[in-house]
Amino acid sequence: MTASGEPSPAAPAADDAALVARLAARDAVALREVIARYAGPLNRVAFRMTGDAHEAEDIVQEACLRLWDHAPRLAARHPAGTPAGGALRLSGWLARVVTNLAIDRLRQARRVSGEEVPERADEAPLADAMIEADQRDGTARALVLALPERQRAAIVLTYYEELPNAEAAAAMDMNIKAFESLLHRARAGLRQAFAAQGDAR
Repeated sequence: MTASGEPSPAAPAADDAALVARLAARDAVALREVIARYAGPLNRVAFRMTGDAHEAEDIVQEACLRLWDHAPRLAARHPAGTPAGGALRLSGWLARVVTNLAIDRLRQARRVSGEEVPERADEAPLADAMIEADQRDGTARALVLALPERQRAAIVLTYYEELPNAEAAAAMDMNIKAFESLLHRARAGLRQAFAAQGDAR
Protein backbone atom coordinates (compact mmCIF):
# COMPACT_ATOMS: atom_id res chain seq x y z
CA MET A 1 0.00 0.00 0.00
CA THR A 2 1.06 3.59 -0.64
CA ALA A 3 0.83 6.36 1.96
CA SER A 4 -2.56 7.32 0.52
CA GLY A 5 -3.89 3.81 1.10
CA GLU A 6 -3.84 2.88 -2.58
CA PRO A 7 -2.40 -0.50 -3.62
CA SER A 8 1.26 -0.45 -4.57
CA PRO A 9 1.56 -0.49 -8.38
CA ALA A 10 4.31 -3.11 -8.36
CA ALA A 11 3.51 -5.81 -5.84
CA PRO A 12 5.99 -8.63 -5.25
CA ALA A 13 5.16 -11.90 -6.98
CA ALA A 14 4.51 -13.67 -3.67
CA ASP A 15 1.75 -11.16 -2.95
CA ASP A 16 -0.04 -12.27 -6.13
CA ALA A 17 -0.91 -15.65 -4.60
CA ALA A 18 -2.44 -13.93 -1.57
CA LEU A 19 -4.39 -11.63 -3.87
CA VAL A 20 -5.70 -14.59 -5.88
CA ALA A 21 -6.70 -16.35 -2.66
CA ARG A 22 -8.80 -13.31 -1.79
CA LEU A 23 -10.33 -13.31 -5.28
CA ALA A 24 -11.15 -17.00 -4.89
CA ALA A 25 -12.92 -16.11 -1.63
CA ARG A 26 -14.93 -13.58 -3.67
CA ASP A 27 -13.38 -10.50 -2.07
CA ALA A 28 -14.50 -7.59 -4.29
CA VAL A 29 -11.88 -5.31 -2.74
CA ALA A 30 -9.20 -7.66 -4.08
CA LEU A 31 -10.62 -7.27 -7.59
CA ARG A 32 -10.43 -3.49 -7.23
CA GLU A 33 -6.79 -3.87 -6.15
CA VAL A 34 -6.06 -5.95 -9.24
CA ILE A 35 -7.61 -3.28 -11.45
CA ALA A 36 -5.70 -0.47 -9.71
CA ARG A 37 -2.44 -2.40 -9.95
CA TYR A 38 -2.59 -3.83 -13.46
CA ALA A 39 -5.20 -2.03 -15.57
CA GLY A 40 -2.80 0.69 -16.80
CA PRO A 41 -0.15 -1.59 -18.30
CA LEU A 42 -2.79 -3.98 -19.64
CA ASN A 43 -4.67 -1.14 -21.29
CA ARG A 44 -1.46 -0.06 -23.04
CA VAL A 45 -0.98 -3.56 -24.44
CA ALA A 46 -4.59 -3.79 -25.62
CA PHE A 47 -4.51 -0.32 -27.18
CA ARG A 48 -1.22 -0.96 -28.98
CA MET A 49 -2.72 -4.18 -30.31
CA THR A 50 -6.10 -2.82 -31.44
CA GLY A 51 -5.55 0.91 -31.96
CA ASP A 52 -8.96 1.49 -30.37
CA ALA A 53 -9.31 2.94 -26.86
CA HIS A 54 -12.84 1.60 -26.29
CA GLU A 55 -11.89 -1.86 -27.53
CA ALA A 56 -8.82 -1.81 -25.28
CA GLU A 57 -10.95 -0.93 -22.25
CA ASP A 58 -13.38 -3.76 -23.04
CA ILE A 59 -10.51 -6.24 -23.39
CA VAL A 60 -9.01 -5.27 -20.03
CA GLN A 61 -12.40 -5.53 -18.33
CA GLU A 62 -12.94 -8.97 -19.84
CA ALA A 63 -9.47 -10.08 -18.72
CA CYS A 64 -10.21 -8.98 -15.14
CA LEU A 65 -13.53 -10.84 -15.22
CA ARG A 66 -11.75 -13.96 -16.46
CA LEU A 67 -9.33 -13.65 -13.56
CA TRP A 68 -12.31 -13.46 -11.20
CA ASP A 69 -13.78 -16.61 -12.78
CA HIS A 70 -10.46 -18.51 -12.79
CA ALA A 71 -9.36 -17.39 -9.31
CA PRO A 72 -10.47 -20.58 -7.48
CA ARG A 73 -8.44 -22.77 -9.87
CA LEU A 74 -5.43 -20.44 -9.74
CA ALA A 75 -5.58 -20.34 -5.95
CA ALA A 76 -5.67 -24.15 -5.83
CA ARG A 77 -2.59 -24.40 -8.08
CA HIS A 78 -0.69 -21.58 -6.32
CA PRO A 79 -1.53 -21.64 -2.60
CA ALA A 80 -0.47 -18.50 -0.76
CA GLY A 81 2.57 -18.93 1.47
CA THR A 82 4.01 -21.88 -0.50
CA PRO A 83 6.76 -22.09 -3.15
CA ALA A 84 4.04 -22.73 -5.74
CA GLY A 85 2.31 -19.54 -4.63
CA GLY A 86 5.45 -17.52 -5.19
CA ALA A 87 5.63 -18.79 -8.77
CA LEU A 88 2.37 -17.05 -9.66
CA ARG A 89 2.79 -13.80 -11.59
CA LEU A 90 -0.53 -12.08 -12.14
CA SER A 91 1.04 -9.56 -14.50
CA GLY A 92 2.10 -12.39 -16.81
CA TRP A 93 -1.20 -14.25 -16.53
CA LEU A 94 -3.20 -11.12 -17.30
CA ALA A 95 -0.87 -10.08 -20.14
CA ARG A 96 -1.40 -13.48 -21.74
CA VAL A 97 -5.18 -13.17 -21.46
CA VAL A 98 -5.18 -9.61 -22.84
CA THR A 99 -2.90 -10.57 -25.74
CA ASN A 100 -5.08 -13.55 -26.66
CA LEU A 101 -8.29 -11.52 -26.38
CA ALA A 102 -6.84 -8.78 -28.59
CA ILE A 103 -5.71 -11.32 -31.20
CA ASP A 104 -9.15 -12.98 -31.15
CA ARG A 105 -10.92 -9.65 -31.65
CA LEU A 106 -8.59 -8.62 -34.46
CA ARG A 107 -9.17 -11.93 -36.23
CA GLN A 108 -12.91 -11.64 -35.78
CA ALA A 109 -12.86 -8.10 -37.22
CA ARG A 110 -10.79 -9.33 -40.15
CA ARG A 111 -13.24 -12.15 -40.85
CA VAL A 112 -16.14 -9.68 -40.84
CA SER A 113 -14.33 -7.28 -43.18
CA GLY A 114 -12.88 -10.02 -45.38
CA GLU A 115 -9.46 -8.36 -45.19
CA GLU A 116 -6.43 -10.62 -45.38
CA VAL A 117 -3.14 -9.59 -43.79
CA PRO A 118 -0.38 -11.80 -45.21
CA GLU A 119 2.66 -12.92 -43.26
CA ARG A 120 5.80 -11.15 -44.47
CA ALA A 121 9.01 -12.92 -45.43
CA ASP A 122 11.72 -13.13 -42.79
CA GLU A 123 14.55 -11.64 -44.84
CA ALA A 124 15.30 -8.12 -43.59
CA PRO A 125 17.62 -7.15 -40.72
CA LEU A 126 16.38 -5.86 -37.38
CA ALA A 127 14.17 -2.78 -37.32
CA ASP A 128 14.82 -1.54 -33.78
CA ALA A 129 15.50 2.01 -34.91
CA MET A 130 12.12 2.16 -36.63
CA ILE A 131 10.39 1.53 -33.31
CA GLU A 132 12.10 4.63 -31.91
CA ALA A 133 10.40 6.68 -34.62
CA ASP A 134 7.24 6.37 -32.54
CA GLN A 135 8.70 9.05 -30.29
CA ARG A 136 8.67 11.49 -33.24
CA ASP A 137 5.44 10.72 -35.09
CA GLY A 138 2.66 8.21 -35.59
CA THR A 139 4.28 6.36 -38.48
CA ALA A 140 5.59 3.50 -36.38
CA ARG A 141 2.26 3.12 -34.60
CA ALA A 142 0.41 2.83 -37.89
CA LEU A 143 2.90 0.31 -39.26
CA VAL A 144 2.71 -1.80 -36.10
CA LEU A 145 -1.09 -1.84 -36.40
CA ALA A 146 -0.73 -3.11 -39.97
CA LEU A 147 1.26 -6.19 -38.89
CA PRO A 148 -0.41 -9.60 -38.59
CA GLU A 149 -1.90 -10.04 -35.12
CA ARG A 150 0.73 -12.27 -33.54
CA GLN A 151 3.62 -10.25 -34.98
CA ARG A 152 1.96 -7.13 -33.61
CA ALA A 153 1.71 -8.74 -30.17
CA ALA A 154 5.41 -9.66 -30.24
CA ILE A 155 6.40 -6.06 -31.04
CA VAL A 156 4.05 -4.54 -28.46
CA LEU A 157 5.18 -6.81 -25.63
CA THR A 158 8.89 -6.52 -26.46
CA TYR A 159 9.30 -2.86 -27.39
CA TYR A 160 6.40 -0.95 -25.88
CA GLU A 161 6.01 -2.98 -22.68
CA GLU A 162 9.75 -3.81 -22.59
CA LEU A 163 9.23 -7.42 -21.50
CA PRO A 164 12.19 -9.79 -21.76
CA ASN A 165 11.76 -12.28 -24.58
CA ALA A 166 11.07 -15.12 -22.12
CA GLU A 167 8.21 -13.20 -20.48
CA ALA A 168 6.78 -12.06 -23.81
CA ALA A 169 6.93 -15.65 -25.07
CA ALA A 170 5.07 -16.84 -21.95
CA ALA A 171 2.44 -14.14 -22.47
CA MET A 172 1.85 -15.55 -25.95
CA ASP A 173 1.97 -19.22 -24.89
CA MET A 174 5.04 -19.84 -27.05
CA ASN A 175 8.43 -21.37 -26.47
CA ILE A 176 11.33 -18.94 -26.63
CA LYS A 177 12.67 -20.09 -30.02
CA ALA A 178 9.27 -19.82 -31.70
CA PHE A 179 8.77 -16.39 -30.15
CA GLU A 180 12.15 -15.12 -31.31
CA SER A 181 11.40 -16.35 -34.83
CA LEU A 182 8.05 -14.53 -34.73
CA LEU A 183 9.73 -11.37 -33.42
CA HIS A 184 12.33 -11.55 -36.18
CA ARG A 185 9.55 -11.75 -38.81
CA ALA A 186 7.81 -8.81 -37.17
CA ARG A 187 10.97 -6.70 -37.23
CA ALA A 188 11.57 -7.67 -40.86
CA GLY A 189 8.02 -6.69 -41.77
CA LEU A 190 8.37 -3.36 -40.02
CA ARG A 191 11.63 -2.62 -41.80
CA GLN A 192 10.07 -3.41 -45.18
CA ALA A 193 7.00 -1.32 -44.43
CA PHE A 194 9.12 1.58 -43.17
CA ALA A 195 11.28 1.44 -46.32
CA ALA A 196 8.13 1.44 -48.46
CA GLN A 197 6.90 4.53 -46.56
CA GLY A 198 10.17 6.29 -47.36
CA ASP A 199 9.93 5.37 -51.05
CA ALA A 200 6.39 6.77 -51.18
CA ARG A 201 7.43 10.18 -49.83
